[in-house]
Amino acid sequence: MDILESITIAGKTLLGNKVRSSLTMLGIIIGNSSVIAMIGIGEGAQNFVRAEVDSLGPNVLFVLPGSPEAQRRPVFSPQTLVLEDAEAIAEQVPDVEAVAPMLTASEMIQYRGQNVSSSITGSTPELLPVRSLDVAKGRFITELDLKRRETVVALGSELAERLFGDLNPVGETVRLKSVSFRVVGVMQAKGSSFGDNMDMSAYIPLTTMTNRITGNTSPYGTQVTFISISIQSEDRMDAAKFQIENLLRFRHKITDEDDFTVRSQKELMSILGSITGALTVMLAAIAGISLLVGGIGIMNIMLVSVTERTQEIGLRKAIGASEQDILVQFMIEAVILSIMGGLIGTGVGIGGIWIISIFTPLEAQISLMAISTAVGVSGSIGLFFGVFPAQQAAKLDPIVALRSA
Repeated sequence: MDILESITIAGKTLLGNKVRSSLTMLGIIIGNSSVIAMIGIGEGAQNFVRAEVDSLGPNVLFVLPGSPEAQRRPVFSPQTLVLEDAEAIAEQVPDVEAVAPMLTASEMIQYRGQNVSSSITGSTPELLPVRSLDVAKGRFITELDLKRRETVVALGSELAERLFGDLNPVGETVRLKSVSFRVVGVMQAKGSSFGDNMDMSAYIPLTTMTNRITGNTSPYGTQVTFISISIQSEDRMDAAKFQIENLLRFRHKITDEDDFTVRSQKELMSILGSITGALTVMLAAIAGISLLVGGIGIMNIMLVSVTERTQEIGLRKAIGASEQDILVQFMIEAVILSIMGGLIGTGVGIGGIWIISIFTPLEAQISLMAISTAVGVSGSIGLFFGVFPAQQAAKLDPIVALRSA
């Protein structure tokens, strides 16, 4: 028999047992769709992380409390950074463009009986250029607000809408932890950054934050959660980081392990990219197990098929079919099952990626490499696991096969 005739016979045989063929393909379908979807989700997660880092602002360094090792150990972050550290960086590091110390907390904001949970950020006017924020209405906090510890607040766009609806919030009064704050501005929409919805944030003077909201728990000065620093140009990032680290070591009188960590956007991208890349590989490997299980399913069904078709095999060999003809026939059936399962699984995987892109913030990617690899692997699996049943069929003695049938 030629190859086309073998394919035609294999197709008719598989169509004659639609339920069994469908169940046989199920493992390959699940495996293919899972691999394609997981790789797509992984690439989408990497793009999401890249966009999140970019949203932090251009040429930004971040000073975090505690050494990298210390940050992993305690339940609560160490309190080693103060406002005076930020002021010293702004004054003594020449490559710095702006410095924005930040102290964050979660509180309820009240307005006329409405209570909305919000992220409260105590900061300085420099937060605007450092984090690339813009004011839509009114103004942001000023240096005078800091000095006087004024109870004023600038609201994120979504927070303002939830509290005031279509009303103009500027000039109105809200209550925050039983303290009345006058709304002086509304920010333009910014979106989320690392899970923190900046449009649901409220911005107040850092000095007011420590005096009226959180209290000052650091013995070294006005405590801050972290410090964001805008550098003049990208090629000065490494030099600025070196200068900041030396300055903070001098200020904190460090002789051994640093009690702070300075990170750049590139470092954050590298760390988060490594994490998402590793998760993608792990998820794809777990999904790939389904392909292996599907291959084993094909082998089992093909072995059952050999037993059921003993008379057919004996008759073909009796009228002149060679062992190679029988071997090719069964291997073609296994490969067809695998490739068809792979193609259907590809469609299911692409559909899953499309659904994920619609209902989640992850813009999952359809990877042509993942699709071609998954279909190629599924075909190879069918060929590999179809060899043993095909050999069993080819080795049947025609007389014994006809007699046993």
